[in-house]
Amino acid sequence: MDERRIASRFAGFDQDGNGYIDREDFYSAAKALLAEFGVPARSERGQALYAGAEAFWQGMAGIADVDGDQRVTREEFVTGAVKRLRDSPERFAEIARPFLRAAMAVAGPEGPGVGTDTAQRVLRVLGVAPELAEGAVAALDADGDGRISEDEAVRGFALYFTVPE
Repeated sequence: MDERRIASRFAGFDQDGNGYIDREDFYSAAKALLAEFGVPARSERGQALYAGAEAFWQGMAGIADVDGDQRVTREEFVTGAVKRLRDSPERFAEIARPFLRAAMAVAGPEGPGVGTDTAQRVLRVLGVAPELAEGAVAALDADGDGRISEDEAVRGFALYFTVPE
């Protein structure tokens, strides 16, 4: 596994740019999604998104926070991600499933899944450049039905860490 490639993904998680990933980065992503889609934090969908963010953080910390300080440094991220990716990219991606499921419910409450335009909007809120978001969503829609399913999103998360830019 190319450790440089994985290290480049670090910035996507470090929402506040302070040089490490922590719980607040996951909560910031949830807050931004709720604001974008006008969903109250105290609603059922809002609470599910925060619970998904917490589960995602716990999964990330569990595989990468070597020193237990509740912060994942770039080095810890590279080491933890590389180890998990060598084991199984799909298993690594599963830590994101609760967050992805809840984010899709926030963005597309009509479910299941979300339309490709909505998926692009979600990616842009999470910091993906618009031109990259469009290509990413096209690649995610594996069955070409114009919607991104939860499984397609999880599979895309795994690919994000294993395929070059």
